[in-house]
Amino acid sequence: MPKENAPSQSAEDYLERIHELIEDKGYARVVDIASSLKVKQASVTSMVQKLGEAGYLKYEKYRGLILTNKGREVARKIQSRHETLSRFFSLFGLDAETQRRDIEGIEHHLSPATVGVLADLTAFLKSTRRCCAHLKNPVTLRRARRIDGGTDKKHLTADKRG
Repeated sequence: MPKENAPSQSAEDYLERIHELIEDKGYARVVDIASSLKVKQASVTSMVQKLGEAGYLKYEKYRGLILTNKGREVARKIQSRHETLSRFFSLFGLDAETQRRDIEGIEHHLSPATVGVLADLTAFLKSTRRCCAHLKNPVTLRRARRIDGGTDKKHLTADKRG
């Protein structure tokens, strides 16, 4: 269950992006955030004001944004969660765009405990090279696509047997 004062999914996306911009460029401006998130500057301004009121950042018109300690802490947790999921999905040989979409689709819905389990599972699978090679095998990926598409569920049963 989320904490009462936890930021929304949208606010998390903004905090993550602001943190990335500050790390990359040394500053984050409304125009840069709008461009990278593909939203209107007015939407960014509105969210920035809300994040400022909630104590996640300080906004000074014409000077940019500064994350507070509270904002930096949330942004780092989001970044860590994103990196964990990225390492996990990279095991499967999926293209970068598919990974990005999938991570964006689930990252806000996972508990810290689940992310921890995925981090441990990723470390285990990376230590088991044979397993990772099997996961990236084109035949395995084609089977997964057929199963997911509902056209060939027989392979799931056959794979479990042998």
